[in-house]
Amino acid sequence: MNQGQLPRIPLLDLRAQHRTIREEVLAALLRVVDSQAFILGEEVEALERELAEYCGTRFAIGCASGSDALLLALLALGIGPGDEVIVPAFTFFATAGAVVRAGATPVFADVQAGSFNLDVERAAALICSRPRVRAAIAVHLFGACTDMDPLREVAARRGIALIEDAAQAIGAEYKGRRAGGLANVGCLSFYPSKNLGGYGDGGLLTTNDPALAERLRALRVHGSRERYVHKWVGFNSRLDALQAAVLRVKLRHLDEWTESRRRHADYYCRRFAELGLPVITPSAPPYATRHVWNQFVIRAPERDRLREHLSRLGIGTEIYYPVPLHLQPCFRDLGYRAGDFPVSEQLAGEVLALPVYPELTDEQLETVIEGVRSFYRQ
Repeated sequence: MNQGQLPRIPLLDLRAQHRTIREEVLAALLRVVDSQAFILGEEVEALERELAEYCGTRFAIGCASGSDALLLALLALGIGPGDEVIVPAFTFFATAGAVVRAGATPVFADVQAGSFNLDVERAAALICSRPRVRAAIAVHLFGACTDMDPLREVAARRGIALIEDAAQAIGAEYKGRRAGGLANVGCLSFYPSKNLGGYGDGGLLTTNDPALAERLRALRVHGSRERYVHKWVGFNSRLDALQAAVLRVKLRHLDEWTESRRRHADYYCRRFAELGLPVITPSAPPYATRHVWNQFVIRAPERDRLREHLSRLGIGTEIYYPVPLHLQPCFRDLGYRAGDFPVSEQLAGEVLALPVYPELTDEQLETVIEGVRSFYRQ
């Protein structure tokens, strides 16, 4: 590298992580290859036991993706045509997409600017005022838990189901309790960019309800618990043993990686405050007792120009998410319009994710910070 040449800092560097666990992963993959048992089986069952313990739940059920986990949860809870499901307007598309795939209708609610998560007061008002609401999905966006106690209270009062979309929040805690164990069912993703990411797609459901666990296990294999006998109509959403083997290796390192992310996030917040930059840094609400920082997302004036500036400096960023769900073209028929959810719309125009992956060095963190500083001080 020539003197004065800036290092390229990607938003996420999975190769850096792989180098630290390469031999462990290869040994685990070879174990599966030698066994020739690739679909479900002992490797998946072991991962399910380990993740149930990690999340503090009685049951964990592997599936093919986080998106499938959401759909399986809705189907297992009996959600379908004629039903409505509360969904935050600011989150990844899969949350609402699963509702539509189940045949139900998403009902959007605005989010809180500080936490990026569901505004529980607005969600509660919708739950109480709309008799067709049968479930609500609380998304723990970017790695911090939604305020679950008020949601649980209103859900219990109305007799509706509560689902956690914990795709970005494995290991996150709400008042000391782990994400995935805070509702009727939790949904996790093992997409490679997640804090616990596989070498392809994968997902998991968590629950404390034995009957619900039984339905979930059946629904992921076409609704069958007995060979060629189908109690329900499900579909094929099995977790591969190869993915489970990789995830079992990574799970042993997850808490260490999470603590690195937490240190990086604290460093960003401290340095941006010291420099007096006009960006709004994220913070965990008091009830979110462990933020796991799947993403470190700032709110930035002139966001798009800042992103272009950082790109020229070789610093990777991403916008999560540029279009709120209620303004997605595929949901136009639901009748929502611009201005319906002002916080979600404001966030969509301001948010910018900065690198926060565990292997970042102090020098790289300072390079990112200096890149932001140089834009606002030019």
